Amino acid sequence: MTDTISVPEAITFEQAIAFTQSLMTQMQAAQISEADLEATLTDLLSSANGARGFFVTYLTDDCPLADQPSAAVIRALRSAPNGPELLVKNLAMSSAMAVAHRRNQNEAMAQGSDQVQARTAHLMQQVQMAEVREQAIQLRESIATGSGEYATFLQRWGYDAEQRQVIDQQMQRALGV
Repeated sequence: MTDTISVPEAITFEQAIAFTQSLMTQMQAAQISEADLEATLTDLLSSANGARGFFVTYLTDDCPLADQPSAAVIRALRSAPNGPELLVKNLAMSSAMAVAHRRNQNEAMAQGSDQVQARTAHLMQQVQMAEVREQAIQLRESIATGSGEYATFLQRWGYDAEQRQVIDQQMQRALGV
């Protein structure tokens, strides 16, 4: 086992991606203890760039780590200040992108979005946080009303009625909200 690796201070999004890739290599090779993994992830997830870089790497990587997240990953996610919002947004974005890729007849990309969607839904269920459920409800309300906490998010990405319906269905499926 290696010692805890230090998260760079003021980590950039790009650094967080590279850092997460390195961390995942250690996880796959069983070169980091659960305690060190939790401490390192907690530190990484404490910043917006760290959390965004972690999610984009962890959820899209070909390795199966995100399919069966360890207890250390779940505990670290529970401590992430932006975790609930990022989980909800990742589920929304991957759901909408699966629709867009299928429209463009790009099944390989659609399947990648489906994988991110499934992994995110699983993480949302595993963390069992009221904040995740609250964020999902707020997103569903914004879909229904066109206003609220997530209205700007939905407008910024230009999600159409079909994509919003799929997002809504995935939130219901993931959390029963």
